Amino acid sequence: MNTGAPWPDRETAGARVHAMQTKLHQWATADPRRCFDDLFNLVYDPAFLATAWHRVRGNKGGRAAGVDGIAPNAIDCPAAFLAELRDALKARCFTPTRVREKSIPKAGGKVRRLGIPTAADRVVQASLTLVLEPIFEADFLPCSYGFRPNRRAQDAISEIRFLAMPTRNYQWVFEADIKACFDNIDHVALVRRIARRVADKRVLALIRAFLRAGVLTEDGKARETITGTPQGGILSPLLANIALSVLDEHFARKWEALGPTWQRAKLRRAGVPAMRLVRYADDFVVMVHGQREDAEALWHEVETLLAPTGLSLSVEKTRVCHIDEGFDFLGWRIQRRRWRGRGGRQAVYTYPSKKALLSVTAKVRSLTRRAKHRTLGELLHSVNRVLRGWCEYFRYGVSARTFGYLDYFTWHRVFRWLYKRHNCIGKKELVRRVMPNWQLASGRVTLFKPQAVSIIRYRYRGARIATPWAPRA
Repeated sequence: MNTGAPWPDRETAGARVHAMQTKLHQWATADPRRCFDDLFNLVYDPAFLATAWHRVRGNKGGRAAGVDGIAPNAIDCPAAFLAELRDALKARCFTPTRVREKSIPKAGGKVRRLGIPTAADRVVQASLTLVLEPIFEADFLPCSYGFRPNRRAQDAISEIRFLAMPTRNYQWVFEADIKACFDNIDHVALVRRIARRVADKRVLALIRAFLRAGVLTEDGKARETITGTPQGGILSPLLANIALSVLDEHFARKWEALGPTWQRAKLRRAGVPAMRLVRYADDFVVMVHGQREDAEALWHEVETLLAPTGLSLSVEKTRVCHIDEGFDFLGWRIQRRRWRGRGGRQAVYTYPSKKALLSVTAKVRSLTRRAKHRTLGELLHSVNRVLRGWCEYFRYGVSARTFGYLDYFTWHRVFRWLYKRHNCIGKKELVRRVMPNWQLASGRVTLFKPQAVSIIRYRYRGARIATPWAPRA
């Protein structure tokens, strides 16, 4: 693979990387105990570095600079940049730089601290991810959905809905959240889990170097990173999934211990609880077929399981509830109710949560302030971008009424923005001049209508989600 050939173009590099990833994934799947001992040469291979570069420059973070002040989009000669980076990796003199800290406000007055690596660190992390991801995807279990290829949040929601249906009766929910997951992961425990599959000491040393690179805070102070992996790095989601796979494996063993279907049914009648985990990154729920006491006991069980990894549960965000009471997960409200028009039958409803609705209306309210945009066309472009993304995410639930309210709210916000810009004329005159047929438009750009978005039921895929490197049937 590492032939020393000149830098390939994007299509050639992508094809070569996919072919090698397919081999790595097949080898890892065929032998669950195989430990790969020659991976470092792939990290600095021209095809992997070129593919990593295109991913780094093509994502939204391509405009953000690290502590060196150089953004990926500002690099004019990528070939020279990649050649210098490859030589440093090959000579084993590459040293990661501290990440630049950026605080993002959260609900409740809290902040989320993101780490922005330099362009060189991002490319090396992306190349490392290309090498390691197909290997660990062979070990990851179907109950995990966050930051994995071909998986999305709707899959996690559909599995919860599948388990909570009256025919399966997983009615108690242990809703949990890990406290500052990315900041508290124990480095020793994490590298120990990686070493089960990776024996190449050069790769392990590079991962340790990224973990210990440190942070440059917003006030210019340097802080060492004794634990955790900076949130915002390309490699961080994969490392978090590796660390949190202890949860997946634990509940998978508990499920397998119940035996085949007929034996599980027999144990349930005897009062033995059945539990299924659904995890999206550091947010997860455990669906319990049993009593409330069985769900309450998971507090101590999960805390004990996470302790060796340096993690703990967030007391404020962890609770036990009944499916009829409902709970919020990944922006959705999930609740079992009476099925309208079907007598006393019940169904599990999934619809946008109040917090998600307040979030999108706050964005629309911010965009439609009087001094925010210079022209109606700019305003419509910005508002449409927000509405399309939000509606695309929530179109797979019972969202028609919410979309109708969002349509009403947005129309009136944009109308008020126009009215303030034309405060010398009345509303009727404004409609006659600027809004023919009451349509908010500027040229070919028309205000997006959430109410016109079709509602689709997301199909539950279960364990049938294939990886990008699995052989096609």
